[in-house]
Amino acid sequence: MDIHGAAVLIELFPIAARTVTTNGAGFDATQHLGLGKAILDAGAGGGTTPTLDVKLQDSADNASFADIAGAAFAQVTTVASLQSIAVNLDSARAFIRAVATIGGTTPTFTFGVIIVARKQVMP
Repeated sequence: MDIHGAAVLIELFPIAARTVTTNGAGFDATQHLGLGKAILDAGAGGGTTPTLDVKLQDSADNASFADIAGAAFAQVTTVASLQSIAVNLDSARAFIRAVATIGGTTPTFTFGVIIVARKQVMP
């Protein structure tokens, strides 16, 4: 199927340097269909024993979130990482966000997370 014009990029975390654990804003997943591809682009961590754990969560009301089973990236440490995971947008609740947990001593990571999804096309 040709999805030209129907594929969209949804930015969950814009690429930026971060030093603390943070939650992204929820986006309305109800306007998208099927499998999406979440992509994490992370530079090598700085500081002492830096760790970055990124996962996706969903919510019915954009307030109370829970982890999406199987929607976690491999931990990033001192080596840059480009990863992708599939996300079933049809089975997710209405809102999806990314959560980044940063650990270590004076850690810093430059990273971004996007989802490539198929937009629902109305006839």
